[in-house]
Amino acid sequence: MGNFIIGLHTVMNAPALLLMIMGVVIGIIFGAIPGLSATMAIALFLPVTYGLSAQLSVVLLIALYVGGISGGLISAILTHIPGTPSSIATCFDGWPLTKKGLGSKALGVGIVFSFLGTVFSGIVLMFLSPVLAKVAIKFGAYEYFALGVFSLTMISGLSGKSVIKGVASALFGCIFATVGMDQISAVPRFTYGIQSLKMGFNILPVMIGMFAVSEILKAAEQSRHPVKSLPVHVNIKDIKGFGFSLKEFRSQIKNFFYASSIGTGIGILPGIGGGIANVIAYSAIKNKSKYPEKFGTGIIDGVVASEASNNAAIGGALVPLLTLGIPGDTVTAMLLGGLTLHGISPGPLMFTQNVDVVYGIFVALIVAAILMLIVEFYGLRIFSQVLNVPKNVLLPAIFIFCVVGAYGVNNQLFDVVSVLIFGALGYVFYKLEIPSAPFILGFIIGPIVEVNLRRGLMFSQGSYVPFVTSPIAAIFLIASVGSLVFAITKNLKTKRN
Repeated sequence: MGNFIIGLHTVMNAPALLLMIMGVVIGIIFGAIPGLSATMAIALFLPVTYGLSAQLSVVLLIALYVGGISGGLISAILTHIPGTPSSIATCFDGWPLTKKGLGSKALGVGIVFSFLGTVFSGIVLMFLSPVLAKVAIKFGAYEYFALGVFSLTMISGLSGKSVIKGVASALFGCIFATVGMDQISAVPRFTYGIQSLKMGFNILPVMIGMFAVSEILKAAEQSRHPVKSLPVHVNIKDIKGFGFSLKEFRSQIKNFFYASSIGTGIGILPGIGGGIANVIAYSAIKNKSKYPEKFGTGIIDGVVASEASNNAAIGGALVPLLTLGIPGDTVTAMLLGGLTLHGISPGPLMFTQNVDVVYGIFVALIVAAILMLIVEFYGLRIFSQVLNVPKNVLLPAIFIFCVVGAYGVNNQLFDVVSVLIFGALGYVFYKLEIPSAPFILGFIIGPIVEVNLRRGLMFSQGSYVPFVTSPIAAIFLIASVGSLVFAITKNLKTKRN
């Protein structure tokens, strides 16, 4: 309790609260605009923290983190373009809800369950981080390989009508992920003498191209062949509260706990983060649902799954950062840099040497979630007006932000070229009716599986036995087999019906 009071003292003062309000608002803006992200917001504000104390720097960066992850739901729901990788799955049901005229309801659901997901992971971070860190530290090459395999089996839930096309999409993602320097042998692969390819493709330009630029190309195509359709409109005049009933809230409590647990658990595993958590949680909840056929048609279950899990990954990603000094995702990697700037080394000693900073982070996470809820609630009516902006104005502006955002990743023109390449690829996928989400899953998970398989084989001197005798790896591999059997059985049942 004494440490918690120290954390309250760090956060509950005027300068810290003002910085947090500013951080949440800016974070939401960065999260809402495709091409920008929470990572970029923190990167841009790291120089600002030079003149601040370590405590104020931390609360500002946490506010940017929370706002940036939650803000992605706005563009995902209103424009079908995820603001961040953490909001990819929010598009699946958020956009169909908007097309039905229920955009405000989708926003309300997303905002509330983003808040609850953040608070859930904050509580886990506060009370269970030492225990969870002990589990995470046991993960080695065998366990990461098995976890990667288990994650890849989730592709069936993202494949739409054709599992074969979903698998093909994931394989394309794995293939593109192999371009660049080999992580183990440092040998260039598939670079064809092109210097820029040695660094490989960055996930941010890939995501922007596949989901943002391809969407702009589709809109451009439709503008040449306009079709009569009902206008998409978000009605906000008669909305009460967040736009959904108490009965609907109660119906989502199980999904919330399920998605938040998945998000927190995945967030704890270093290197994975909310970008994967939202897709896996969406697939898992769809697979266990009594009405999986309704997912993708516009139901709030899909929005809850994505938004609760991606925000729950925030607290999870902070666990390995604070206890082991290992960033859970790219955003916490930026936070690691921010702490290092102020002479703080994350790790076990931080809990005794920098109590005010550690517990300040715990409290700041909860306070930032409350501020996010308030800012997004009162901004609901403003956000809803995004649809009133003409597409011929909105889409070119988004394209410019996409290009600027991609260039800002590494200050390289190659990333802009990558955006265009993957935008064209996403458009081809659309024309061939190949789902794009498995491509992203394959792009992220493929290298994890490959690298840990090779590391594991080096440790075991070529033997595959440790991959199945490790208890944690065995659990994930058994779960993978169960997931595959479930997916095949369900597919056969669907075909028979």
